[in-house]
Amino acid sequence: MNVILLGPPGSGKGTQAKRIEQSRSICHLATGDMLRASTASGTEIGMRVKGIMDSGQLVPDGIMIDMIAARITQPDCGTGFVLDGFPRTVPQAEALDEMLAKRGLGLDHVIVIEVDEAALIDRLAGRFSCAGCGASYHERYNRPRVEGVCDVCHGRQLVHRPDDRPEAVRARFEVYRRQTEPILPYFRARGVLRSVDGMADIDGVTRQIEAILG
Repeated sequence: MNVILLGPPGSGKGTQAKRIEQSRSICHLATGDMLRASTASGTEIGMRVKGIMDSGQLVPDGIMIDMIAARITQPDCGTGFVLDGFPRTVPQAEALDEMLAKRGLGLDHVIVIEVDEAALIDRLAGRFSCAGCGASYHERYNRPRVEGVCDVCHGRQLVHRPDDRPEAVRARFEVYRRQTEPILPYFRARGVLRSVDGMADIDGVTRQIEAILG
């Protein structure tokens, strides 16, 4: 089974992709993680990616596709994959479809996690995490049991991510609307696009996705 998860920043794509990976025994391909692994691999593609990233440039679509093509040939992708963070543009979606078709593969489901922008900004603006172990908290919905102390590792470095500030989230939403939303009609025309209510709780979103996957 080959799946793509789409949605604006903070919609929970990464969380749901990990759950799909566990429930369906398919590989979670997060492009950010793939880029980091590629640069550390010492392969030809990895060296190209490292040079581009070190110079502060965006990795070209062709290299991203080559990287994904190489990754899905590995044994742990034998039962399928769930892509999180790619494609972000129509040309990327077209290139991905072409690459999969050359390998006799296709997409079974493209699922977009729909959210309310104002409510999501409010949700993200209250997030903070432990710098030591990464445990997540929220100003109103999930505060640590002891103020200023992580419940998990008991560290005292609880930090807010700069890109969770309201103005930063709005800017990320604008990029999503301009670049990524246009790919929804592309996948809708191919008959693989479905949507879920991302404002439900995490388990509720998972149930909606599982119903689609069948």
